[in-house]
Amino acid sequence: MRSQRPRTVRHYPAVLQPDSATFPEMTIIFDCDGVLVDSEPAEYAVDLEMLTAHGYRLPAAGEHRFVGIARHEAYRTIFAEMGRAIPTGLIEEVELRVQARHRAELLPMKGLLGALKSLRAVPKCVASSSTPASLALKLEVTGLDAEFGPHIYSTAQVARGKPAPDIWVFAAGCMRADPTSCIVVEDSRHGIAGAKAAGMRAIGFTGASRASAERVAELRAAGADCVITAMDDLPAAVKAMLP
Repeated sequence: MRSQRPRTVRHYPAVLQPDSATFPEMTIIFDCDGVLVDSEPAEYAVDLEMLTAHGYRLPAAGEHRFVGIARHEAYRTIFAEMGRAIPTGLIEEVELRVQARHRAELLPMKGLLGALKSLRAVPKCVASSSTPASLALKLEVTGLDAEFGPHIYSTAQVARGKPAPDIWVFAAGCMRADPTSCIVVEDSRHGIAGAKAAGMRAIGFTGASRASAERVAELRAAGADCVITAMDDLPAAVKAMLP
């Protein structure tokens, strides 16, 4: 589950990065959780603790249906299944606990910095189901804000979250990129489905610590053009998609 509260539209400036002769007419859009940062162990641990305290038994593999989905949407489904309203203040408390964990322990995904260095000439941005505040925190504590700022976008800025294509289309528009020239790097089937619905190419990523053995098949079934298991493989996967 990704940290998110009900959507409020915020607009970030779209300062463009230069095109490159090596990567003509290409923009890379990165998901954040499970792609740029391995944040999901902390997210899941807090969700498990808080939901168990409220009477929900979260199965060992059951949370995977919510990978890529904003937390408030996941909780709405969970509590509806229990026939209850979401307790007042619960999501806010979860967010605070998750943020404390991230400040203490969050790191960039293994191999990411090398991959970004190899792709430094390519225009790139982040598009995530996290709230703008949560997303900013994750990028700040890992130093990745310097790699992407100000090209950082949240589903809080669009009408529909993943698997709708809205966030991908929005990010492409902010980057002044044709969606068909964009490559999305995403770890969830919901995000891959949205990227393909937007007319983009998609690279599935399964290198995060909580990625299940079934994730590769899930991402391929959702439409991923290829799936990589390590960030070290990202530059080659991007180059393979050059026209």
